[in-house]
Amino acid sequence: MLERKQLDALIPGNRIDAIGAVLTETDGQAEPRRVMPALRRAAEGRGAIFMTGCAVFAIDVQAGAVSGVSTERGKIVAPNVVCAAGAWSSRLLRFAGLQLPTVWLRGSVARTSAVEPISQAATWAGFAFRQRRDGRMNIATRSADHDLMIDSIFDYQRFRALFGEHRADVRVHVRKLFFQTFQGRLSHDAFCRELMAHRILDPEPNHELLREVLAQLKRQLPAAAQARIERSWAGYIDMTPDLLPVLDRLDQPSGLVLATGFSGHGFGLGPAVGKMVSELVADGKATLDLHALRFSRFIDGSVLRPNTVV
Repeated sequence: MLERKQLDALIPGNRIDAIGAVLTETDGQAEPRRVMPALRRAAEGRGAIFMTGCAVFAIDVQAGAVSGVSTERGKIVAPNVVCAAGAWSSRLLRFAGLQLPTVWLRGSVARTSAVEPISQAATWAGFAFRQRRDGRMNIATRSADHDLMIDSIFDYQRFRALFGEHRADVRVHVRKLFFQTFQGRLSHDAFCRELMAHRILDPEPNHELLREVLAQLKRQLPAAAQARIERSWAGYIDMTPDLLPVLDRLDQPSGLVLATGFSGHGFGLGPAVGKMVSELVADGKATLDLHALRFSRFIDGSVLRPNTVV
């Protein structure tokens, strides 16, 4: 716990409206564009094969067990399949007979021009900022956009508590995506076409929201007064009703492991999740207690309440 003077020493010249702060010195920072290629190279060195630009159309099930996956390059036979498809997971699982309630939230992020060194701390102060080594700052906020999907209507009751608690932070839009997901729900062929049309989910960021975040940055950090947005991007976050991921090995169909629904925390949890997934595949169980993250909580009558925020 930091007192105000300690906060000022950590972030000099700040005008953050706070009497103190919480500092987690053991937290780390990582650049996804550097980390992910490194992880891929390490995996390939251990025999992993990556197939990019290849849509997975279906999880194949025979006699109550997975037999592989069907892709646009043909079938891949496997006794175990890990579904870690992020925002696509619930729709992919539906065609395997599984109902995973998730909604897509579109989060927007911006990177500013370089400013003088301010702080190495990744900070949340009503909005988030982190200064990179090159002086540029990544900025974001917990406000997000929900592009209405047909699943939003079918799963509304499950997410009513979540949207009610965070209604001020979510902006709802009706876009072409609604009609695409409607067709994809009715027809597997339409779903496959949608997958091939959107090989990389790269939605348009909310530029108005990011301009508001930049203005907030300049108010709270006068040293960043000359910063301007150089780059912005967005991504779809797969949100579950309780904001907890699903990390589980299923009995029906057997051989299927789920690692999805991370509600915005997938990158940070990735290394630990990878270890748990490997244990679920190889041993059938994990060394950690994953009961709270079981898939059956969505169908066994459990009361699902939001546990955290993105």
